[in-house]
Amino acid sequence: MARKRRHDPETGTVRAVTHDGRGIVDTAGKKVFVAGALAGETVTFRRRKRRRNFDEAELLEVVEASPERVAPKCAAFGVCGGCALQHVDVGQQRDIKAQSLRDSLERIGQVAPREWLPPLTAEPWHYRRRARLAVKDVSNKGRVLVGFRERHAPYVADMHRCEILARPVDGLLDALSELVGSLGIRSRVPQIEVAVADSATALVFRVLDAPDSADREQLAAFAARFDVQVWLQPGGLGSLVPLAPADPVPLSYDLPAFDVTIRFEPVDFVQVNGEINRLMVERAIALLDVDSTHRALDLYCGIGNFSLPLARRAAEVLGIEGEETLVARAAANAARNGITNARFRRADLSAVDGREDWMRQTWDRLLLDPARNGAAELVEHLPRLAPGRVVYVSCHPGTLARDAGVIVNTHGYRLEAAGIIDMFPHTAHVESVAVFTK
Repeated sequence: MARKRRHDPETGTVRAVTHDGRGIVDTAGKKVFVAGALAGETVTFRRRKRRRNFDEAELLEVVEASPERVAPKCAAFGVCGGCALQHVDVGQQRDIKAQSLRDSLERIGQVAPREWLPPLTAEPWHYRRRARLAVKDVSNKGRVLVGFRERHAPYVADMHRCEILARPVDGLLDALSELVGSLGIRSRVPQIEVAVADSATALVFRVLDAPDSADREQLAAFAARFDVQVWLQPGGLGSLVPLAPADPVPLSYDLPAFDVTIRFEPVDFVQVNGEINRLMVERAIALLDVDSTHRALDLYCGIGNFSLPLARRAAEVLGIEGEETLVARAAANAARNGITNARFRRADLSAVDGREDWMRQTWDRLLLDPARNGAAELVEHLPRLAPGRVVYVSCHPGTLARDAGVIVNTHGYRLEAAGIIDMFPHTAHVESVAVFTK
């Protein structure tokens, strides 16, 4: 039998689906993960990447569809790498993510919660208020492409709108394509960063060459036409400057349950989903069970997303963050909200050794909101901090499970509850929260 060449189409039956929406097809000697295929379906696919134990493939055709398949809302689904699960009902997406969290806690951490929390959910479309759009002048298409990268290649997807981007940016991709295409520096604009706040919408154009006066007029006219802010970023983060309007309205979002308004800069990290963020903050602080006698420690505090609401309930809050600019932003947010019982400090939380002055104090409550690599260094020193309750907000179930295993099996805490936060509908990202007690 002739050996199949790398790009020959193949047909097979999907026996199972991974948590990130890839169907598993068994072929002679090797599993193939087919993005976008559902269990029980017969599909035609093409292998894209060959690995030692499995291959990754592109879905070409669904020969026999699963009854659970739904029609994707986005015309670019399957090509664009931004979403992996639009072909799955939203309720089933959440079930897949909940199972991923459950499996990770049991397999990696060897722990299970006493209670499973209901998922935090909101409107699953037009939620993404932060995004980085790739830009590419493609001569053979005769236009500039603006959008996300393709799923199986490093190219910019040819797309005209995005159903998960927050309004008004969801419908601006073609207008942005025309704008960049009209600039003298059209080939020197590699990306546009999006920040949709409650107060305004900002678009940050990364420019490798300075725009001339004609280009600046075009950019300013676009800002006025679509009622957005246009910023330029010619270098690092410190080079960010507003172009139009010259004195833009500050970007901010509200946490009304705590009477808090948080300002941020267009390239600052904020949670992608505004409505889910509001619900997440409310749940985290409820799980912490904070009262006016408690001292609370918020690690990886950013611009104060949890710290400032916490300060409305606690006696004292200390927020610690690794980036000096975010620490300054958090302190300024505290001052603007009239919050005097929250302090902020910079520290490299990946390099703590237990000798830090705040590490030698005891804290009643601890909130952790680390990046994807988790909080292993902090968890090691948990007995020094001795909090009565710990709430851990995670964007990766594997590192949460790893750290939960140490918190429970080494430090003697109990995993009271855990559940998913549907921060990123239609994608494979799993956000979750867990609460631990002594």
